[in-house]
Amino acid sequence: MDFVPKARERICQLLNRGVDIPNPETIDIGSEVNIEQIAAKDVKIYPGCRLYGGKTVISAGCRLGHEAPVTIEDCQLGEKVELKGGFFSGSVFLEKANMGMGAHVREASILEEQASGAHCVGLKQTILFPFVTLGSLINFCDCLMSGGTSRQNHSEVGSSYIHFNFTPDADKTTPSLLGDVPRGVMLNQPPIFLGGQGGIIGPVRLGYGNVVAAGSILRHDYPEDNKLICETGNAGNIKNYVKTLYPNIGRVVENNIIYLANLTALEAWYTDIRKPFMESRPLGNLIYAGAMEKLSLAKKERSKRLKALAEKASASGRRELQEQMAFIEGIFVGRFAAESPDVKKYRDAFLQGFAKAAGRSKDDYIETIQGLPAAVSVKGVKWLASLVDDICNKVRKVMPSVYQGKR
Repeated sequence: MDFVPKARERICQLLNRGVDIPNPETIDIGSEVNIEQIAAKDVKIYPGCRLYGGKTVISAGCRLGHEAPVTIEDCQLGEKVELKGGFFSGSVFLEKANMGMGAHVREASILEEQASGAHCVGLKQTILFPFVTLGSLINFCDCLMSGGTSRQNHSEVGSSYIHFNFTPDADKTTPSLLGDVPRGVMLNQPPIFLGGQGGIIGPVRLGYGNVVAAGSILRHDYPEDNKLICETGNAGNIKNYVKTLYPNIGRVVENNIIYLANLTALEAWYTDIRKPFMESRPLGNLIYAGAMEKLSLAKKERSKRLKALAEKASASGRRELQEQMAFIEGIFVGRFAAESPDVKKYRDAFLQGFAKAAGRSKDDYIETIQGLPAAVSVKGVKWLASLVDDICNKVRKVMPSVYQGKR
């Protein structure tokens, strides 16, 4: 019965390091938590919080549980992150990201700088670029969203919004790409606005600057930029339902490959650009490792879901996807396995321009990226876009009939 003394000992260790814990008797810290991975400077843990997981990292300036108790399990928190109440597992939160009371954030989610959610927001396999803001009462799993240039000019998801990510055939090949990685990482694109009490039936692709009217349920892709989009509901039709018919399998496969290719582009960006910025901060090497782990898990999840779809489609006579799954999975194994000579050429050109423009300072990531000359940013977009296109073209060549929606 030495559990209580050991738990108290760990809490005392945090107190001795300078962590502010107003009511120490109310918190729980798992024996696997590495106390050295919790910053001593300006961290506050409010009553009722629980910290678990050997991979948990809490950086300076974090606030946990101000509105309600917080449970953290194997999450990596950058500086000045605020998790105000809820459950957070297997996710990364970069500088000044914040979530309100009742949040439920699960594995392979990444909230980049100043991304936020109000109360009762559910995320899983979700990536939010800097400044993206979610309202209240939202379920937004299996998405990547970018756009916006500041906290005053940000992509927004209105309250009571749902990303529908599960089909009647029990498929989850439903990731939606709202914005894209090649342009989004430059932090200079117009924001996307999704009006409240609406939804997306994934997988959907949406361009920058688009405004989706409140109450709309998106069922189609809108890759063009700067459109006002209003989708009405179905007209009350009743038809015979045939399970696993997959009449639009070409579009589903294409959107999944594009999503996977964008994850690969983001992985490249983290490796070649973000890494020194993150590792220049205390505990930053652990946060960088956590982010790369989440991106790897995201790619594995999408490949797994696509493989499951391929098996079901094969049973109904559509065999080409299953026949090419080994090839598709191989593209996404390792570091940019699909990188062609042209992609490397564009990469080198951007890195050269980036090094000259950014200099040696690796202090402020957002300021550095937004301060790049336009000509350098264009080179960066070209590099990442060529990587995405290279991957998509390789898959398209081996499955031409699937991309036409045929067997």
